[in-house]
Amino acid sequence: MQPFDVVIRGGSVFDGAGSAPRTADVGVRDGKVVAISTEPLPEGTRTIDATGKWVIPGMLDVHTHYDAEVLGSPGLGESVRHGVTTVVIGNCSLSTVYSEADDCADMFSRVEALPWDAVHAAVKEHKDWDSPRSYVDALAARPLGANVAALLGHSDIRVAVMGLGRAVDPQAKPTTDELNRMRQMLTDALDAGFLGLSTIRSSFSKLEGVRFPTRQLPSTYASWREYGALNTILRQRNRIHQSTPNLTAPLEIRRYLAQSAGRFRKPLKTTLIAGMDVKASRGTAGAATAAAWIANKVGGAAFRWQHLPVPFEVYADGVDLVVFEEFGSGVAALNIRDVMKRGELLADESYRRQFRKDLAKKYGPRVWHRDLHDAQIVSCPEAEVVGKSFGEVADERGIHPADALLDLAVAHGSELRWRTVIANDRDDVLDRLQRSPSVQVGFADSGAHLRNMAFYNFGLRMLERAHQRRFMPIEAAVHRLTGELAEWYGLDTGRLHEGARADIAVIDPAGFDGSSAAYAEAPVPGIPGMDRMVNRNDRAVAATIVGGKPVYEYGEFAPGFGTTLHAGSFLAPA
Repeated sequence: MQPFDVVIRGGSVFDGAGSAPRTADVGVRDGKVVAISTEPLPEGTRTIDATGKWVIPGMLDVHTHYDAEVLGSPGLGESVRHGVTTVVIGNCSLSTVYSEADDCADMFSRVEALPWDAVHAAVKEHKDWDSPRSYVDALAARPLGANVAALLGHSDIRVAVMGLGRAVDPQAKPTTDELNRMRQMLTDALDAGFLGLSTIRSSFSKLEGVRFPTRQLPSTYASWREYGALNTILRQRNRIHQSTPNLTAPLEIRRYLAQSAGRFRKPLKTTLIAGMDVKASRGTAGAATAAAWIANKVGGAAFRWQHLPVPFEVYADGVDLVVFEEFGSGVAALNIRDVMKRGELLADESYRRQFRKDLAKKYGPRVWHRDLHDAQIVSCPEAEVVGKSFGEVADERGIHPADALLDLAVAHGSELRWRTVIANDRDDVLDRLQRSPSVQVGFADSGAHLRNMAFYNFGLRMLERAHQRRFMPIEAAVHRLTGELAEWYGLDTGRLHEGARADIAVIDPAGFDGSSAAYAEAPVPGIPGMDRMVNRNDRAVAATIVGGKPVYEYGEFAPGFGTTLHAGSFLAPA
């Protein structure tokens, strides 16, 4: 018998299909699992002691924005260190397949809170592809730390065909020839192994840059006829439509459900963000899951809400936070990128009257609760306000809470840092959402919102919740994070059986000590001088193995990780 490259010894092995675990050794050779044995296997070239640990298929992160980062820093270590072995890029209508650097930077930067210069530089420096096929080849040639699968961005192809100016002009519609070109671009991408198409309807998604800084992403200007023409291709090929709905027009959800329906035709796999228990609208989660259940059961749809399985906690520097995009005075502030001019606006009393009015509105669709008593200051040059809410500061100073926020933002700009929880704050509702067949676990936005939030370890935190709260069996939680997602997206991963890809995470439940939710920062790869929010609990993941190669163990990456070690692959639908 040939020796094993890796032996994982004595762990509780979960197959990713929902079966109960069994204690066994796992043998890996040539990137595949070749043995799972209750009898001890011979030593491998590398042997990992998994006694008392869980051996699970590597987890999937199906909603990331690593499109720029993977070009220059292909290790994707922030995900790998948390047991994630496969990521999906190209979400929310954004990809870097067809568009040039200027357009990519304008599209990604504001909506995903990424530095314009960093996105521009990554695409400008590394783009050597001219088609989906050569894009796939370019990714596959990189020393990937995790497997990468991709959606094609609708905004990407719309700009490539129409030009950015026409693509964000509400009066401009694609000609028949232009729509046919978009259809061919999508077909070419599916032929090259892309999972499907991502679109966006959200009115909160704005462009960055100097050309059209107040316009929304190109995909939001498309008609439902345009979506339908592209969805027809996806339906025929059994591929995926990922999207973000327009919260200011909630009835549009019915269009997504109708397009997904398959009672008298093949269903269209559709996944939307986000299935959340929103503080500002407590009935949203129940209504959303009920509508999806009806659409799937009665209408024969293949519809899923993407769900983040942890509290949705966000941080802001001054007023730089995407939720300010949902009301007029917030948009007005974010539209001004110059620090001095923004400060002048925030100090203006007429502006403040409108800001106070916007915060006080009780009705209408919203994501942010806008309760400044529920917004804690975490750092500020005025030390006496740190640890207090804006409401508490306002009470002490005898002013309106909105004025407390604006006064501190004017005085200190981005040196004022604060936090709040927008959704998923009730454990019992989180439990129900994570058991719901109408949701899939995702929406981490990994690689984006670098200063606003960090959910790279969402899978670990879900496993920790299941371990401690016992709201579902561990094997069911593992299935939701691995095999269920892999099957829905059509990917050859997420299972642990003989013959499977050796994408494996070894989880140490002794490391589930609550620290996974703690705040941490680390330098952003490829962006000198910038730190991003990250997650750090190096005791919970004993090892991450990608393509049969150990790439991470207890806080340490393998030599050559992200530079010379080729572990991950580009994954196409099986």
